Amino acid sequence: MTDRDRGGLVSRYPPRRGPSPFGADVALRAEPAAIAPQPLPTPTGPSPYRLDLASVLDDDQMQAIADSGRLTFHLLGDVGGVEAPQDQQIVALNLTADAHRAPDPARFAYVMGDVVYYNGEDTAYYPQFYQPYADYPCPIFSVPGNHDGTPLPGTSSLQGWMANFSTAQPVRSPDARDVPRLTMTQPNCHWTLTTPLVTVVGLYTNVPEGGYIGPEQADWFTAEFAQAPADRPLIVTSHHPALSLDRYHGGSGPMLRVIDAAIAATGRVPDLVAAGHVHDYQHWERDINGITVPFLVAGAGGFWHLYEVMDPDRHKPTMPHQVPEVDARLVSYVDDRHGYLRITATSGGLEVEYVTVPRAQEPWHDPGVVYESFTIRTAGAR
Repeated sequence: MTDRDRGGLVSRYPPRRGPSPFGADVALRAEPAAIAPQPLPTPTGPSPYRLDLASVLDDDQMQAIADSGRLTFHLLGDVGGVEAPQDQQIVALNLTADAHRAPDPARFAYVMGDVVYYNGEDTAYYPQFYQPYADYPCPIFSVPGNHDGTPLPGTSSLQGWMANFSTAQPVRSPDARDVPRLTMTQPNCHWTLTTPLVTVVGLYTNVPEGGYIGPEQADWFTAEFAQAPADRPLIVTSHHPALSLDRYHGGSGPMLRVIDAAIAATGRVPDLVAAGHVHDYQHWERDINGITVPFLVAGAGGFWHLYEVMDPDRHKPTMPHQVPEVDARLVSYVDDRHGYLRITATSGGLEVEYVTVPRAQEPWHDPGVVYESFTIRTAGAR
């Protein structure tokens, strides 16, 4: 039936076709009116917005990293347990176990957006952030997601996120209530984490569907590519993924373009690109300047609703699923369990593991299972 057959009325529901893997913005279902990009908050630290891991960990921890030549950390997105907190709790139990694991305990977690749902409310930080990670003994960093930045009436974008992740000094947040975790001191909503073994450049992709990156942030991003130390891996993080095959969102054209522009301007190819937003795990490979770069989606960190992986025609993709337009292929995925990335940086590159955790109806305290693991060699070690 056409719109003319409906008497000239345009249907509220577009054709049931999934989004493009690289940002053609084909909607699957009717959405609310498009949300405009929100203004960025005032930075709390000086440009170029870098935070040294040594300013957060103690001297003994930094010495242990230096002695072992290994830095293990967690990378995950979309963690807020707003509707079904048990999923987030099960992930948190496994993160905490990793933090006590010998010989390579996790030293920090990094959340790739959507820390709390649904509008970044201050009141959501205790049940969805401080309480679930009360026993996690490590710092937690973040880049914001669209839910963190979508304001309620009478509030400003990223108000809660800035108050808990971007304070000039570590303080006790009133949002933490009885949990002793202090606020994080990231200098801005887009920022770079510097460590002896890896550099992590984090973009804030704002609130519109598909993401938005303004010219000033894009210029900063390119400059961070140019200045990132060449002797250690470079990881790019964001909330909106550059590549995705899923029921609801698809990939982000703005994210893909800003990465390609930074590479073209500097010649620096990131060793790993990771994002959240899509509530599953996807492992993509993309060929850039003769280098195969993993693009990972890791957005199954706690939010209850997992997203099914499907191609634009709503079929389960056959692996590997090729996208020749951007020299990319989907090589594996998990869309029926929650999980997280466990990454170890070494002098030779990155050891990457994706860990899946038990479902809520299964024994919660069973340990997570490594779904897949692979190694990324740095440029000097390839």
